[in-house]
Amino acid sequence: MLTIALCKGKLIEPTLELFVKAGYETAKLAMDSRRLVFPCPEIGMTFLIVRPADVPTYVEYGAADLGIVGKDVLLEQDSDVYEPLDLGFGACRIAVAVLREQASRDRLSSKIRVATKYPKITERYFNQRGVPVEIIKLYGSIELAPIVGLADRIVDLVETGNTLKAHDLVEVECIAQSTARLIVNRASLKLKHQAVSELVKKLRAACAQPQQSRKASPLVPSRGTGRKSRRTRT
Repeated sequence: MLTIALCKGKLIEPTLELFVKAGYETAKLAMDSRRLVFPCPEIGMTFLIVRPADVPTYVEYGAADLGIVGKDVLLEQDSDVYEPLDLGFGACRIAVAVLREQASRDRLSSKIRVATKYPKITERYFNQRGVPVEIIKLYGSIELAPIVGLADRIVDLVETGNTLKAHDLVEVECIAQSTARLIVNRASLKLKHQAVSELVKKLRAACAQPQQSRKASPLVPSRGTGRKSRRTRT
């Protein structure tokens, strides 16, 4: 039995659709607002539904054999896990943005304040460029920081850029691209090598198939959980 950590939020639906596409169909995985563990013995798996930021932790420490999470989370946490597969969906980017009126100003010669929920990625990025930076850690509404004068710039996850535009912000630099990734516990890779390898092989084949129009899936989570993913996109 493989234990797989899946993250709540926008990645859950395409993740479950991918499993169906790979041949792991089951009608028993029906999400609700309370259940977090879904044993599926008919396919030899147990699914854990956790917050995106917790997926690498569950996998690294062996509570889950595998997990699916965004590359942005992996870059921020730098967890000791094996990353065999880019699943391709959930595409977005980690970007630096400023108020439109300040986009043409060069303030990189002096210390700047950057608001973000990605402090490690942000510090690493600016340090590599020799730019002194003061990082302000926020957990949400990052776009508000430059508007009220809390920060000179922000580093946030951007998908369409519509939220930036709505707050008169413009993207000035792209730090990294992010898509959903399959991660594996290093011990599980050895102890459950056959089962893990088979799953990776099937998911890789499913990712390589031509994109088809979406259809109802027996694994699609139910509505009305009332919870949002902490992996927000601007």
